[in-house]
Amino acid sequence: MASSHKNTARLNIGVFIAILALCLIVPSGVKNFVSDMFGEFRAPFDILPSHLRDLQKYWSLSSHSKRDLIEAGRDLARLNAALELRVLENETLRSRIKRYEDIFSIPPAGMYKQHVARVARRDLNAWWQQLVIRKGSIDGIKEGCAVIYGGGVVGRIKEVGLFTSVVELVSSRNFRMAAVFEGDDRPVIYQGVGQVSFGEGCGEVVDVYADMTASASKPRKLVASSIAGVFPEGLPIGTVSNLTLNYDGIFKTGRVVLSTDLSALNEVLVLVPIEAEQKK
Repeated sequence: MASSHKNTARLNIGVFIAILALCLIVPSGVKNFVSDMFGEFRAPFDILPSHLRDLQKYWSLSSHSKRDLIEAGRDLARLNAALELRVLENETLRSRIKRYEDIFSIPPAGMYKQHVARVARRDLNAWWQQLVIRKGSIDGIKEGCAVIYGGGVVGRIKEVGLFTSVVELVSSRNFRMAAVFEGDDRPVIYQGVGQVSFGEGCGEVVDVYADMTASASKPRKLVASSIAGVFPEGLPIGTVSNLTLNYDGIFKTGRVVLSTDLSALNEVLVLVPIEAEQKK
């Protein structure tokens, strides 16, 4: 009996050494290919729980009474009427901007193709670092694209699979972007700092000029800068309630409080830039 246990242990050690040697010998290209294949194989299992939640919500809504549905239809009709007015206002503003661009020979601003995507998965151990959405390269999603929601910046596309994509969140330690304070055109740098307390993600703003002030009674709103690249100018990032002078006495640093809505996202909007050649 003891000899059989020894043989089994030797066999396990031999298999482990063989797998380790194989990993060291196999070229990096093959490793990347296998990793990508595993990611695509895992994608349906990531998407399935999200689809099941949508199906459950559908059946729960279909069980409502006719009276509830009639009232919901009336509310929806009111919202549609309000949205139609907003669309007309937007069309008027677009035509006015187009006239100004023609008069002053201003090149048109960058346009985006918008993709609404459901959140498929969000791991607890990386809650404020990244999330997975239910759209990928087959839908036109590309790495580096901006991801936003109704409250402002969500993050940036980090990895793209065939059917899913990984979003690096605005609270991630690896996320950085150019920003400005609302009402001030001097650029500053925003960077995520992860999670500083349970259930709360935040960021940090650096390279703030010494004359800038912020307090709890008069917080400053931090928004995306025109040099932020893929993010539209003026998009909200967070608020700053305190700025501390650095040791150099020239710049300040402050904590950026992000919206609590970021912890409960169900849908996001991916902005894919449209090149000038494509617009023509």
